[in-house]
Amino acid sequence: MGKRKKFYVVWKGKRPGIYETWEDCKAAIDGVKGAEYKSFATFQLAKKAYNGNYEEYKGKKKGESQLSPEALLKIGQPNFHSISVDAASSGNPGIMEYQGVDTKTKKKFFKQGPFEQGTNNIGEFLAIVHGLAFLKDRNSDRIIYTDSRTAISWVRKKKCNTNLPENPKNKALFDLIRRAEKWLETNSYNTPIVKWETKAWGEIPADFGRK
Repeated sequence: MGKRKKFYVVWKGKRPGIYETWEDCKAAIDGVKGAEYKSFATFQLAKKAYNGNYEEYKGKKKGESQLSPEALLKIGQPNFHSISVDAASSGNPGIMEYQGVDTKTKKKFFKQGPFEQGTNNIGEFLAIVHGLAFLKDRNSDRIIYTDSRTAISWVRKKKCNTNLPENPKNKALFDLIRRAEKWLETNSYNTPIVKWETKAWGEIPADFGRK
């Protein structure tokens, strides 16, 4: 599993409507001054929003109002004694980068890339491993938040299980992957890796804001 699929509503743009990819949404709003658009977690939410008014959703955090008050209470608030990691890829594969930030202040702790050819899952995997090494070097008891279940699984297995073939364009990235896998094989850590609850808390603080 990678990141959950999103649906993009364009109220004001060259072609208003509901789109299933950021690329299609971007094409519908490029060059339009004051374009009105927003992403939603489900088609039902997107359809309801499209039939409504942009002003009803403007300024709300992504993920807001997607859970009942009871569900929000059960999940609780994020642990701010933590770092959050995330990756962004323009295409699959495409230009990729990743970063780690303070969950509360969004202060950037590290950032790598852009790499010429990578995938979002690779970036998420590398971000977690970078975060683990970053915290171990500082003897920190913070936790790590990520919104990628796939990356969590790869880290637990100590293997970047990507289907992307290695080639001259991504050799530097694969060298980094091998370093990350070696670090996992030769280091122990007690840092909890926790799934970020996007529906309850909005986008992860390390998000690159390209949605």
